Amino acid sequence: VCNNMVFPKIAPAVIIGLTNNDQIMMTKYAGREYKRYALIAGFTEIGETAEETVHREVSHLQEKKLLFILNPRAGRNKPHGPLFDALAILSGAGYLIRIHETSAPGDAADTAAREGAGYDLVVAAGGDGTLNEVISGLMRLDAPPPLGYLPQGTTNDFASSLQIPRDPAAAAERIAQRNVRALDIGQWNQRSFIYVASFGAFTRSSYAASQAAKNALGHFAYILEGIKNLDSLRPYRCAVEADGEMFDGDFIFGAVCNSTSLGGLVKLDPKRVHMDDGMFELMLLRMPKTALDLQNLITALNRMDYDYPGVIFRHVRSVTVTTREDIPWSLDGEYAPSAPRVEIRNLHSAVRLMIKEDE
Repeated sequence: VCNNMVFPKIAPAVIIGLTNNDQIMMTKYAGREYKRYALIAGFTEIGETAEETVHREVSHLQEKKLLFILNPRAGRNKPHGPLFDALAILSGAGYLIRIHETSAPGDAADTAAREGAGYDLVVAAGGDGTLNEVISGLMRLDAPPPLGYLPQGTTNDFASSLQIPRDPAAAAERIAQRNVRALDIGQWNQRSFIYVASFGAFTRSSYAASQAAKNALGHFAYILEGIKNLDSLRPYRCAVEADGEMFDGDFIFGAVCNSTSLGGLVKLDPKRVHMDDGMFELMLLRMPKTALDLQNLITALNRMDYDYPGVIFRHVRSVTVTTREDIPWSLDGEYAPSAPRVEIRNLHSAVRLMIKEDE
């Protein structure tokens, strides 16, 4: 009609229009001198029908699907604006988002297992416990999708170890970069954990502090519970087998971890922790005999002196703990009941996390 021919005379070709009510999709060519807007167009390959050409030309424009699993109780006192900003960033990155708010313990795991296979990406927004549930649910799938994480909890040990920003928008920006990194997780008997399975001192504080206390007091809630534990230190008699090496006796604390921070109370040397090497860090603390021994043990931990006589520190692939006592555990801050025999093994590269490449 306008007699302005831009395309060469090659036939047959197809030009289509995608509409949404009174809107029509326009495109620009990438890497070409032609800078004007155009309808979606393509040339029909030999043997193709017009319908096949349309499908081939527009299939790459379809939005990817994202399942956003949100724990509304985690970080309840935080403003919601940054979370909306994060959703806008993910939507702008080409994701069609469905938001699911968890309503009870176990809901995040069940939702991830039930619906995760139908999405290109699953994002967990909550604390370490929420992330634990989402990963546990994804592990039920034959081919789980990649995972993103917006830390909204109190201590966020896992996020701290990977330097994932606490700001939801900043964390969403990194997810939108679509760089995937395979990370190890752990299996505690038949349950999954992301970064730590622990017993003894400091452990109860991770699950004993109420959600209301965590929201109101933040990290200080963990410290208060940790102090209570120190006032009532008790030994746990058990036998620990780690890659064929045996340790037995009375321990006040034990952890099989893949993190540089445990409840924000115990720190590990970042130079000695690698979250994708197929290895755990095993730490056992023997029961001190005197108050001075306890003080020296705490000083050694603060200095990350793993050669101190009361500290056992190893890099291991599997751990077995046997006991006749009642020893409750914490898995990523969630309670796990005592068991006479606990088998822990490393699941190498089991989770694909959307994270910045240089982290």
